[in-house]
Order: sequence, then structure tokens, then C-alpha cells
Amino acid sequence: MSVNNVEFRDLGLVNYKEAWDYQEILFEQIVSIKEENRKQTTKLATPNYLLFCEHPHVYTIGKSGKESNLLINEETLNDKGASLYKINRGGDITYHGPGQLVGYPVIDLDNFNLSIKKYIYKLEEAMIRSLYKFGINSTRLEGATGVWLDAEHPLKARKIGAIGVRISQLVSMHGFALNVNTDLSYFNNIIPCGIQGKSVTSLQNELGRQVEMNEVQKIVLKELKQSFNMKIKKSELINP
Repeated sequence: MSVNNVEFRDLGLVNYKEAWDYQEILFEQIVSIKEENRKQTTKLATPNYLLFCEHPHVYTIGKSGKESNLLINEETLNDKGASLYKINRGGDITYHGPGQLVGYPVIDLDNFNLSIKKYIYKLEEAMIRSLYKFGINSTRLEGATGVWLDAEHPLKARKIGAIGVRISQLVSMHGFALNVNTDLSYFNNIIPCGIQGKSVTSLQNELGRQVEMNEVQKIVLKELKQSFNMKIKKSELINP
């Protein structure tokens, strides 16, 4: 098995906790192989996975996040049909919901000769290149992860793609979220990523029309494949 083989699975619309639990299973599988390899003369190749999905309305707070960045109480949260999870990725608070493409690479960075910094860079690069296919020029913002529009203009800067990962023993989980047809009003209930004074946008908001999620998935998958030099193998939908 080539070390850069990646099994791609489209989970569709899936509850956040189910997708999180599923990632943990795949993550532990890779980590356990790496640990065993350290003890053995014969080395087993570690698998790599890439999951795409959408989530019902949910807010997640990373390890360094502050609950004060959630601007609504539990009752209002329930009224909006949203859930809240404190999770084991880096970063602060963010929102996931229908119309947002969420990608979870659960991969062994050693297989791609990547440092953590380079891994984040390549995730950003894949989103930047994908947005360019829709005529949207995006870039990075100094001191902040993710993908931004008009980053050079403080009053106009707006975020379209977020990144939050957990990496242990150079194995990744969690990942990125790209706003496609996202209901941006849900971001009004938080201080996204703990950054004051910056707005959030989406493909739909920038183009003035709805965008086919399947089209976005195909483009992002292609750009991830090129950015990481992945050999993608698509599998049938497997319930997490």
C-alpha cells in the first residue's frame, strides 16, 4: 500500500458527535499502528482517511476556547435548534451547520512528510485554490488561521474558511470548514475563533447565488489531492 493512499468517505449530513466519535476510531487505529511500528522490525503502512460531511446546527469550543465567546444562553441555543460541544481540537469557538462543507483529514503526516505548520498551510492552500475556481480571491490573514477575503483591509476582512485541528504523534483529526450556502446569522451568536471585529462570509454571500454543494466538494477534493499529493480512493458511504 502506498503511504499517500487516502480513503475518501462522504458522510453526508451527520450529527456532530457521531462524526467526532468516528474520527476518534480512525485516529486511534492509525496511532496504534505507529506505536506498534516503533516496537517491530517490520513496519506496517498506516492508513489515511478523508471525511466530508455537513452537520446540523452546532457550536464547538476548542481546548483554548472561552465559553464567554458564546453570546447566547442554553435556552436560546435550544430555541435555535443548535447544540454545543467542548472538543479536543485547538482554537476557540466556531459554528457548523447545513450548507457548510466540513472536511476531516485523519491522516499520518509522516506519510506526506509534513510538519504541523506545513499541514495547516496546505489545508489553507486547497481552500484558496478552490475559491479561485469560483472567481473569488482569498488569502491568509497574519496571525490567524483559515482563509479570508480582503485580509489586507481591516474593516472589510471577512472569513470564509476555518481550520481547527488536533494532532498527536503526527496524526491529524478535525480539520476545516468552508462556508458555501451557510446561514451566516448563526455566527452572530458567537465571537468566531475569539477574534473581535471580523465578519464571516460564504460562497453564496459573495456570488449572490446558491452554489451546488456537489460542485464544491469535487473541486475541494481535487485541490486537496493536488496540494497533498494524495492518491484518493473513494469508498461507499459508511455510517459512522
